[in-house]
Amino acid sequence: MPLIDPARSALLVIDVQARLMPAIDAANARIASTVRLVRAARLLGVPLHVTEQNPAGLGATVPELEVTAAEALPKMSFDGLRDPAIAARLAGDEALVVCGCEAHVCVMQTVLSLRATGRRVHVVADATGSRSDANRLAGLDRMRAHGADIVTTEMVIFEWLGSAEHPAFKTVMPLIK
Repeated sequence: MPLIDPARSALLVIDVQARLMPAIDAANARIASTVRLVRAARLLGVPLHVTEQNPAGLGATVPELEVTAAEALPKMSFDGLRDPAIAARLAGDEALVVCGCEAHVCVMQTVLSLRATGRRVHVVADATGSRSDANRLAGLDRMRAHGADIVTTEMVIFEWLGSAEHPAFKTVMPLIK
């Protein structure tokens, strides 16, 4: 897969929700990585999509991500593409940087559907979690086996920047340090 181009990619944050995250292994680290991705995407003009699984039961997106209610796309299906509003929102995105929870359920099912439609998918390992690390690793392995590129938060941010000469380089660098 080629490098991640900010002009041809979008960030998809799946189900990083208030009532789910306390059960996620290494939740604070997963949230911190996701915050860095969201902030970098906003600074660099990368489109952002956020889903919420059964928000009545699992709550809203964690406040650290600073997502408005209007930005959040509610869903009941584990595979986000089964929801017509989410499928429509993602329709124009040829490459997606994906993170969220749970790696072996909603993230994996959505990623497999995205791959089935021919999209390039980059799953951010350090910003993707499950209740157990065994499930997280199994989900990442399965996504990789189906053609998803497994990356890290820093890989994504540096690929979006492309160069130390990028006009936003100095603004984005505090997210790395």
